[in-house]
Amino acid sequence: MKTKLLLAYGIFAVATALMTAPSMAQDYPTKAVRILVTFPPGGSSDVVARALSVPLQKALGQPVVVDNKPGAGGTIAAGEINRAAPDGYNLLMSNTTPISLAPFMLSPQPYDSIKGFTHVALVATVPDVVMVHPSVTAKTMPELIEWIKAQNKKVFFGSGGVGSIGHILGETFKKETGLNIEHVGYKGSAPMITDLMAGRLSFSFDTLPQNVPHMKAEKLRPIAVTSRTRSHVAPDIPTVVEAGFPALVSENFIGVSAPAGLPPAVLAKLHAAIQQSMDDPTFVTRLNDLGLTVRKMSQPAFVDFVQKQVEGWVEPVKASGAKLN
Repeated sequence: MKTKLLLAYGIFAVATALMTAPSMAQDYPTKAVRILVTFPPGGSSDVVARALSVPLQKALGQPVVVDNKPGAGGTIAAGEINRAAPDGYNLLMSNTTPISLAPFMLSPQPYDSIKGFTHVALVATVPDVVMVHPSVTAKTMPELIEWIKAQNKKVFFGSGGVGSIGHILGETFKKETGLNIEHVGYKGSAPMITDLMAGRLSFSFDTLPQNVPHMKAEKLRPIAVTSRTRSHVAPDIPTVVEAGFPALVSENFIGVSAPAGLPPAVLAKLHAAIQQSMDDPTFVTRLNDLGLTVRKMSQPAFVDFVQKQVEGWVEPVKASGAKLN
C-alpha cells in the first residue's frame, strides 16, 4: 500500500511539474530581472548593461536591475549564473573575458563556457585601444616599441584585470616584440585609467568606450585600435593591422547569457525583448557615441558565434602564459 501511495505521489508530482513549467514560461516575467555584470562600474559591459536595462524594462514589463560582481577575470559572476536556476530572472552580461579567456586560465576550469550557459543574444562588439600617457612621446606602434626600448628598464602596462582581453593582448605584444614590459592587472578599467592618467603606468590595452572621454580631453593619447577597420568614433586612429601587428586584432563581444536549461518559451521571450530593446534610438546612440557597434543576430547564430570565439582564443591564451590565482 505504501509503495502504491509513493508511486501515485510521484506520478502526481511529475504531472504537476509538466503542467506548471509551460505556465511559468508563459507568464514570464512576473518579477524583477537581474543582470549580473562581470566588471566594476564604468567598463564597457557595465555601460551596455545600464543602457540596455532601460528599454529592456519596458519590453519585459518588469524592473531590470544591474548588479556588478567583479573578480577572477569575471568568473565569479559567470560562475554564479552558471549555478543559478534557469528561470530567466538571473542573467549575465557575458563578454569575451569570462567566456573565452578567464576559464582557461584556471585549473580546474570553473564551468563549460558553451554547455554551462544558454547564450541568449549578442548585443554589441567593441575593440580595444592602445593608449599611452602624454609623457610617452610615441604616436605610433613602431614609435612605442622604440620608446620602450630606449627606457633601458622594465616598462609597465595596464589592463582592466588579470585574464582580460587587454591582458592577453599585452602578453601577445610582449611575445611578438620581445620587449621588457610587465602587466599590471586592475579590478576594472576605471582604477587602471586613473593610474595611467597619473603616469603610474606608461601604456595600456583596454576597451575603447571608457577611454573616449580622456582621449578627447587629450589626457591620454591613442596609438591604435585592435579592430580590422577603423572605429567610427575615432576614425583618425589607425588599426593594429595598419601598424603591422595583425596578431593583435580582437574585438570584445558583449551579450546576454542565462543558466543552461532555460525553457524555450522564456528564451524566446528574452531574445525578442532584447532585440526590441536594441532598436531603441537612445540605446543605439549611446553605444555608437562610445565606439561600440550594436550587432543583432539570431539566438542560434549567437551560440555559434560564442563557440567560435572560445575556439579562436584557446591558442592565444595558452601562448600568453597568463594564469588566474
